[in-house]
Amino acid sequence: MFAALAGEVLPDLRGQGHLGAVLVGFAAGVVLLLALGAYSRRQEAATTKVASASASAGEARPGGAAPLPWGLLAAVGIDLVIDGLLVGLGATLGSKQGLVLTIALTIEILFLAVSVVAQLLEQGQRRARAAQLAGSLGLLTAVGALAGAALLGGASRPTLAAVLAFGAAALLYLVVEELLVEAHETDETPLLAAMFFVGFIGLYAIAG
Repeated sequence: MFAALAGEVLPDLRGQGHLGAVLVGFAAGVVLLLALGAYSRRQEAATTKVASASASAGEARPGGAAPLPWGLLAAVGIDLVIDGLLVGLGATLGSKQGLVLTIALTIEILFLAVSVVAQLLEQGQRRARAAQLAGSLGLLTAVGALAGAALLGGASRPTLAAVLAFGAAALLYLVVEELLVEAHETDETPLLAAMFFVGFIGLYAIAG
């Protein structure tokens, strides 16, 4: 994801020259994702507290189902819509840039799904339910792609620059604050660290 942003999206935005639109879009993306992150953490803490209290009191939820982490699901859902939006706008960057961005987003969504399933399992969800929720969230990517192609197909260059900058900020937040944090919760090994650089140089080579 870093390679796609650093090698394709950000240089393209710089080349378009719409600095004001880029700054506004990027700032909006940062503010939205920070707010969603804070909301997700509050909801997760509240869900954990309720679950702990119920367990201490010996109460069983109907059907044995754990409460859903709505904050996490909402944050991931919005991020996937943004991912789809970027896929829908990929054609505006050119065939090569669109291909690189699509490959990067596909890999990112795969690991995001794994991360979501792992967090749902940690919070007591059944495997089948966790997989179903992750798959349902993945459909939002298609919704975002269709919406991006339909609503922004004839948009002006400054508007497209602002949307791309918004999406770039959202992706940077996801990688830095979610996926990398999740990766470092496991025992760190040289192989784990090396995979980051392999992925970066691989996508950079494709972009070249």
